[in-house]
Amino acid sequence: MQIQILDRLDTIPAAQWNALVQDNNPFLRHEFLAALEHHGCLSIEEFSWLPRHVAIYEDEQLIAALPLYEKDNTYGEFVFDHAWAQAYSQHGMRYFPKLVSTIPYTPASGQRFLVQAGREAELYPLLLSAVMQVAEALQASSFHCLFPPAEQLEWMAQQGLTIRHDCQFHWRNAGYSTFEDFLAALTSKKRKNIRQERRKVADAGVTLRQLDGNTATAADWEHFAFFYQHTFESKWGIPTLNLGFFREMAQALGDQVLLILADNREGECIAGSLMFRSATKLYGRHWGCTQDVDSLHFEACYYQGIEYCIQHGLQIFEPGAQGEHKIPRGFIPTLTRSAHWLREAHFRQAIERHATYEKGSVADYMRSASEHLPYRPDFTY
Repeated sequence: MQIQILDRLDTIPAAQWNALVQDNNPFLRHEFLAALEHHGCLSIEEFSWLPRHVAIYEDEQLIAALPLYEKDNTYGEFVFDHAWAQAYSQHGMRYFPKLVSTIPYTPASGQRFLVQAGREAELYPLLLSAVMQVAEALQASSFHCLFPPAEQLEWMAQQGLTIRHDCQFHWRNAGYSTFEDFLAALTSKKRKNIRQERRKVADAGVTLRQLDGNTATAADWEHFAFFYQHTFESKWGIPTLNLGFFREMAQALGDQVLLILADNREGECIAGSLMFRSATKLYGRHWGCTQDVDSLHFEACYYQGIEYCIQHGLQIFEPGAQGEHKIPRGFIPTLTRSAHWLREAHFRQAIERHATYEKGSVADYMRSASEHLPYRPDFTY
């Protein structure tokens, strides 16, 4: 076997990388990750995402891989470790650089250890060992694996990595045939509220268009890129993605892209949301608008996505991080986890205590949030 650490995903043939991706996860596909690199979305000077991808070859065939990034800050990760970095600083130590395996700017679940099926026991240790060697060579403080699937996370826990807990709100498809079937699962008050919100959008003269990477035009992507940039700038954020990325990604992923655009009575495009689909899941990612319309955000980001899942038989809708306002719209508290390794052994015990406390707090929060679910008491979601 040959192990390589690569600073460009294009070094790996797309077909070989994609052959290791499960569920046709759009964010793990070579095309998505490479487009981020092609269009400056990972600029080490501005955004601090330096590719350090791990690739394991056998007879010139890729048999295992790990998307991996060297980082000098915590931006765009959605699993916050500012307190850890501060603790290192207070003790006169460097927390950066660190190594992170995740999808940049994307708090979505999915594989992190990509391996040939049936060879997990053999290849997982090789990937983790390679990460540790990179950490040693770079004098990186730590390795963080964010939002991995349960099977991979539990394996990392067995290797002694610290596990952190957090909560998102996901929608689950209970075999609905129509959106009305979904509404019938809710209490009458919540059902009425959703209908009112959808009616407000229609009464405002707004129409919604569902497009994919094949049907969206160049003008459509120009509109969305503007909405995306406007959202970040209006909230004092940093718009890391750009029009070039959106165009390349859309052309490459085709019907795995779901672009929702909203037009007003005059035919002017005023808002948009961007989602992605795997074989079984829908992932909500970005939203922006130039005209405020009551409940349009809920329609474009949630109800359109729920309808799409029902129409296409998708089982889970992950609309992104945070947001208790998602609960009355059918999204339920869902545990998310991440795995962490620190090179400095004397910090690990303190981090373990912090993670244990955090685990209890997340469990309490999820129990409290579950008391406000909109579903009928006799309904099993």
